[in-house]
Amino acid sequence: MLSEQTRTIVKSTAPVLAEHGKTITTVFYSNMFEAHPELLNIFNQANQKQGRQQTALANTVYAAAVHIDNLEAILPVVVQIANKHVSLGVKAEHYPIVGEYLLKAIKEVLGDAATDEVINAWAEAYGVIADVFISIENGMYEKSETQDNGWSFFKDFTIARKVKESENITSFYLKPADGKNVPSYEAGQYITVRLAIPGEEFLFNRQYSLSQASRPDEFRISVKREAD
Repeated sequence: MLSEQTRTIVKSTAPVLAEHGKTITTVFYSNMFEAHPELLNIFNQANQKQGRQQTALANTVYAAAVHIDNLEAILPVVVQIANKHVSLGVKAEHYPIVGEYLLKAIKEVLGDAATDEVINAWAEAYGVIADVFISIENGMYEKSETQDNGWSFFKDFTIARKVKESENITSFYLKPADGKNVPSYEAGQYITVRLAIPGEEFLFNRQYSLSQASRPDEFRISVKREAD
């Protein structure tokens, strides 16, 4: 539970976050990746370059400030983000790193306005919010691992075959490298493809919808070739 003083202080920062949130999250990601480049193996750098990740985080931090008295109000958003985190392999050990650099970014952008009182209040609030995410995500990982033919984090697959659907779209049929079956799924659910590209330092993560009805032995994704 957060103290009344902490909730009051966090709520008071909402207007500032509405104005400077995107700047704060941009500084945050830049500083965090500089200090922890290994995290570039997790984050989608296309989203970073286009500013989508920075905007999404700014909106989440702002929502947390507005609803700090009743965080259950943003639970649907938390669950949606948690699903995304699980799809990328975000772990509990990453949250202290994020917290450290988020607080540093708030201080860097807001300067003297980010008093010790403000930083301490946000540190307390972040701890509570992080614990909620970790708890929800641990449950998701456990469910993923214990379902029939399930696993946690990532698993090796092979490309069984490719089918050219049109000039720009190719379907890839993916089978587990260990010869086992895949969990049941519904068309429209998505998977994360993580791969190493020759000449690139970090891994690439891309998410694709499953494009066929559930089959026990394979996934299918249909990929559109884009410019560049």
